[in-house]
Amino acid sequence: MEMNRLRQKMLSAVDKKGALLVFPIKGKKEPESLWSVLYPRSEMVWEWNEDSDDRISKLWMDREFLSRSLDVVYAKWYQGRATFFSKEIFILLLAFLESNTQSSRLSQPSQQALSELNEESPLSTKKLKAHLEWQGKLMEAHYNRAMKPLWEGLYIVGFGEENDSSFPSLNVCSTKTLFEEEWEKALNISSEKAYTQLKDKLGENSPFLSYAQKIKKKIL
Repeated sequence: MEMNRLRQKMLSAVDKKGALLVFPIKGKKEPESLWSVLYPRSEMVWEWNEDSDDRISKLWMDREFLSRSLDVVYAKWYQGRATFFSKEIFILLLAFLESNTQSSRLSQPSQQALSELNEESPLSTKKLKAHLEWQGKLMEAHYNRAMKPLWEGLYIVGFGEENDSSFPSLNVCSTKTLFEEEWEKALNISSEKAYTQLKDKLGENSPFLSYAQKIKKKIL
């Protein structure tokens, strides 16, 4: 995939930092985001109108491109927000969370959704709901409850979007399917060793590391 200068800077930033949100949370400096790295002197104002900063929409579109590159990993992870990981950090998070050995602890609906994605990936959100027969407003909460632990445990990742509804629909993939090599590598790293390396690479006070610890407690 052809990569322009901005997209290359985004990729380099993710590789250097290890983990980045796409946009900052309410203007906060932490956790770091692609916006804060690319535009350190500019406060992001979240507005979608004719007067809004066009860098916001541009970054959102480039996020979609980068998520398809397979050079980095994209997931709705930190507090359910758009998050990018370098492959190195992603492998360590999988190992720390023990995702490849803890799927039996998932709820039945979560296991059902994961099984569907293990069979066929990627699937747009719309198509996944159709496969699971979880369509309509009445099933929306059920779908979100089932998907949340899959995102948190990094059992699933995002891979671009599909224009199959009034708004672009996120393509969801089984991590085991899309990033098979990384999934297998995580199997060979103990949770304790992964934590030590995450602390070294992200920093002991990293919000991303703290969030991973919080998820780990929920899983176990």
